[in-house]
Amino acid sequence: MIERQIDIATRDGATTTFVVHPERGGPHPVILFFMDAPAIREELRDMARRLASGGYYVLLPNLYYRAGVMELGPIPPEPDHPARKKMFELMDSLNIDLVMSDAEGLLAFAGVDPAADVSRVGSVGYCMSGRYAISLAARHPERVFAAASVYGTHLVTEAEDSPHRTSRLARAEVYFACAEEDVWAPPETIAALSEALKTDRVDAEVEVYPGTKHGFAFPQRPVYDKTAAERHWERLNSLFRRKLG
Repeated sequence: MIERQIDIATRDGATTTFVVHPERGGPHPVILFFMDAPAIREELRDMARRLASGGYYVLLPNLYYRAGVMELGPIPPEPDHPARKKMFELMDSLNIDLVMSDAEGLLAFAGVDPAADVSRVGSVGYCMSGRYAISLAARHPERVFAAASVYGTHLVTEAEDSPHRTSRLARAEVYFACAEEDVWAPPETIAALSEALKTDRVDAEVEVYPGTKHGFAFPQRPVYDKTAAERHWERLNSLFRRKLG
């Protein structure tokens, strides 16, 4: 595998991005891997490596670069802890338009790398970034063929760019992995999402993982569920293999 961490130019500056892909067999389909709220860390880099081992050119950008933040370190569980409050401030500083502008820079970078094939793009986002992965498919239907949200948040909102509305613009196959117990995406949200996707005839699957909590796919979380995490990897690998090759 070839990996590097470099600054990639965006409209608002540059995002430090972890790039990983196989040494042989390129050019490889591109996957944009959008981080969760606790920011970049080795846990996410390992997940990017696992994705790339399937034959993909994976980009894991730091979405907090505008605030000059790269890694937050461990986030204490206490809701009033300053570190947790800082994390939520950073998360709330982002929106779909900002992250989609970052994605333009990432795709432009990959577009001039001989190891990458930007005519075949996939996306995956965890937690706060589930909406970004789905939004990328809606913004670039001509080349994003697979998108996955894993216990995504803000999937059904009143905003015009809410993923439950814009998914109909995508030509991609979209997949939503949802935790059974998730304060950020409770059953009524999942039901509304499923109904909207069905009404708009989106090529989509919404799957609820029994007995799981928000964050179940992250190995370093107390809520990690190995069986569910491996199922989510099987679903992702199958989706990307089916749609990206």
